[in-house]
Amino acid sequence: MKDLKKTNIEIKKTGDDLFNFAVDRDDLKTLMANLPEEDIARRSAIEYELQILKIISVGWAIVYYLENSPYKDDIAASFWEMVYEFSHDISVTTGLMTSQDIDYFKKLRERLDMYVNALAKKTGVHEPAAVIGPEFAKKCGNIDDIYTIMAGSRMFIITIGSIKEYLELIKLI
Repeated sequence: MKDLKKTNIEIKKTGDDLFNFAVDRDDLKTLMANLPEEDIARRSAIEYELQILKIISVGWAIVYYLENSPYKDDIAASFWEMVYEFSHDISVTTGLMTSQDIDYFKKLRERLDMYVNALAKKTGVHEPAAVIGPEFAKKCGNIDDIYTIMAGSRMFIITIGSIKEYLELIKLI
């Protein structure tokens, strides 16, 4: 990492960029298009879980790639604050539409914990995507479906690769 002095504005912009990437759905649509046609409920579950996986993968990548950076905490805080606001808006909108209380941010935390726990249990695995994909498929109710496993693995790999590329571009790693 180069010794650069980042301003609060630059840190905020980095958090904004990372958040906007996390909620962008273009790669999600591509992954969904590559899945075989299934019943609507199953595809909806996969799409829902892919979006969650992408958001938490961005958060994971920030901490992982900026592990030794003095900007890690500020960038992570900026990112998660925006995710919290986004989650609140989704929760309110969904609650109004369904007349049920939902806490989307809580769902994100639960999924993050699920993936972290799965990774912690798999000692000796050098590629996290090899754990993430099957966990993703299990959460989608498709534990034995290779297409669902690969969709989860690809989302994780694409996301962390994109974050690494972005952080290199702005010279944080």
